[in-house]
Amino acid sequence: MEKKLQFCALILAAGKGTRMKSDMAKVLHVLEGKPLLHYSLKAAREAGAAKIVVVIGHQAGRVREAFADPDLIFVDQMPQLGTGHAVMQAGSALAGYQGLTVILCGDVPLLKPETICSLIRHHQETKACVTVLTTEPPGPHAYGRIVKNSRGDVLKIVEHRDATENERKILEINTGIYCVETQFLFAALAQVKNDNQQKEYYLTDIVEIARREDRKVQAFLTEDYVEVMGINTLEELGKAGVYLRTGDKR
Repeated sequence: MEKKLQFCALILAAGKGTRMKSDMAKVLHVLEGKPLLHYSLKAAREAGAAKIVVVIGHQAGRVREAFADPDLIFVDQMPQLGTGHAVMQAGSALAGYQGLTVILCGDVPLLKPETICSLIRHHQETKACVTVLTTEPPGPHAYGRIVKNSRGDVLKIVEHRDATENERKILEINTGIYCVETQFLFAALAQVKNDNQQKEYYLTDIVEIARREDRKVQAFLTEDYVEVMGINTLEELGKAGVYLRTGDKR
C-alpha cells in the first residue's frame, strides 16, 4: 500500500466575493447542493491532510456554523489584507509543525485529491522549498505568469498588470495553490512588505524570498485548467456545476 503523504492543509476562505453579486461569503455559495468550501475540505481530507486550518473573515460566524466539523481549526482574518496576510493568521495554529503545508483556495471546488498528492510528490522528488501548482488556460486572461530559468526553476510570479509584453506571452499561470516547507513559509512571510498600490501582503512574494535565500522553487503543471478554476462570478459557478455533472469544460 502506498505511503500516506504527511501534510497540513491551509484553506483560504475569508473573501466576500463581491463579483458574486451577493452579500453572502463566497465560500457559502452553493454548488450542486453543497457550499463551495465543502469541496476544498473534501479534497484535503481525501488527499490525507493531517490537520486542516481554514482562514475565515467575511461572515466568519456563518462559515463556522456551516462547517462545525471537529477536525477543523478556524482562524480569523480581519481585516483582509491580501493572501500573504491570510496565511500569516495561521502562524500560531501551525507553530512548530515541521512538515509540509499545502495552501488551498476555498473557492476552487473542482481540484482533485490526486492532484494535491501529485503536487506533494513533485515537491518531495525535486527537493523544492516551494512548489506552485500551475496550469495553462486558454487566453486572453489576467492571471499571474510563471517566470522560469532554463532549468525549469521558478524565478518569480509576475502579476498580469506588472508583466512586460514578453512575460504576458508566457502560457503557464499561477493557480494560487502551493506546497511549502512550513518553517520556511512563516519565516518568509515575516519578511513580506505591503508596499504596493493595494497595501496588501502578497503570498507570491515568498517565491522571490526563497530564490534570494538560494532555495529551490518548482512548478507543477496540471493539464486540466478547469480543475483549478476559481469561482468569482455566478456564471463561473454555473460552469462548475456543468463540469461536475457532465465533465463538460465549456
